[in-house]
Parts: sequence; C-alpha cells; structure tokens
Amino acid sequence: MTPAVEFRQVSRTYGSGAAEVHALIEIDLVVDEGELVAVMGPSGSGKSTLLTIAGTLETPSSGDVLVGGAAVQAMSGNERAGLRRRSIGYVFQDFNLLAGLSAVENVALPLELDGVRVRPARRMAARVLDELGLAGNAHRYPDDLSGGERQRVAIARAIVGDRRLLLADEPTGALDSTNGEAVMRMLRAACKRGVAGIVVTHDAQLASWADRIVFLRDGRVVDQTVRPAGPESLLAHGGAR
Repeated sequence: MTPAVEFRQVSRTYGSGAAEVHALIEIDLVVDEGELVAVMGPSGSGKSTLLTIAGTLETPSSGDVLVGGAAVQAMSGNERAGLRRRSIGYVFQDFNLLAGLSAVENVALPLELDGVRVRPARRMAARVLDELGLAGNAHRYPDDLSGGERQRVAIARAIVGDRRLLLADEPTGALDSTNGEAVMRMLRAACKRGVAGIVVTHDAQLASWADRIVFLRDGRVVDQTVRPAGPESLLAHGGAR
C-alpha cells in the first residue's frame, strides 16, 4: 500500500548565518491511508512546519516528501496547487471560513475551484454537512454560527470530495472539551473511511484519539507512541508541555 504521505530525511531551515533556524532536522515519517497521527511537542518544536510541508504549502530545504507516492519537489507550482485542491484538506485553528459565503458555499468552494459544476458541488457539500449534523445550518453565514458549528463547517470543507490527506493545526484550540472531543470523533470517522490524518495538538486527551502520537522537540522526532492507553501515558513523555 502506498503511504498517504512520506517524509524522507526532511529538513527545513529558515534564514542564514547567525539568524539561521533549523525548524525540522532529518525527519523520517510515514502516514498510511486510514491512519490518524497526532503531533505533539513544545512551542517552536517544528509541528506547524511539518504540517505545512506535508500539505505542500512549503518545500523542504533538503530531503524528499511524497504525497500519495508522488514526489512533491518534482511538481510545478500549479501541480502542487492542483494536488492540494483535489486531495488535501485543511482544518485551521481560526477556521478560515469566508464570511460572505454560507456554510454550504464555503464547503463547496474547493470543489468548484477544481472544476466541479456549482450544483453538484453544493449537493456534495450539503451531504457532508448533513453527516455532521449541520443540515439546518447549510444556508447560514459563519457569523451566525457558534464556534463549534463553524469548526464543523471547516471540517466538512476539509473532507468533502475525494480527500486522501487531512491536516489539522490545533483544530480544537478555540473549543470547549465537549466540542473538542466531537471534532476528534469526526476526524477519526474520516480516517475510518480511508483518509489519512495528521493533527497538531497540545491536548494529550485529544491526542489519545490517534493511532499514533509523534513527539517533536527542537525540530527532531524524539519519540512515538502507538495507541496509548490514555492521556496519562502521553504526559509521561512530556509531549503536552
């Protein structure tokens, strides 16, 4: 089986000379289809950089990144943009919904940008919103929705269509514990359908939903935990600090 995303000795450096910062250092990481991986570590450990490189928003300074078996560095900018639209979904901490579009229009937008006609795109979007319990809010605008509802709209936008890789940067950061667990449950359900997921989180309890937890420190993978018994096992590694 071809991994959904693979890092081979990936490093990312910013700046030069005295201002040089090594955000990632020789990262090896494989995430398979249907697998949910949580990434934890202190602030500045390279978590968000890993996510942006996995999503082809950045390219590494060295090493190779493969998404669905395709080498990202060999792609043109347009090819990477097409890959993101078709196969990669993002859930950002601040939702990044367009205020002037309704919930269903927000969710349908990536499909329409990739060439799906408006009506089929919105039918697909409405179906995903219904699955997430938001059928009654499909035509409401983001400012009229609660934080938890906006987050579910963002998740719907990330998983609509034939997404193969789902990336979430602190997706529960603005939510209470109940809504935070609901978000993780939705991500887990997407992975059961074959989507690969990478979630950056500081919350050990939420990370315990993952199949595997990867701990970063100073740009390096320092530990991995497979199917922890509970959040206490994560705290023992210092990953939630």
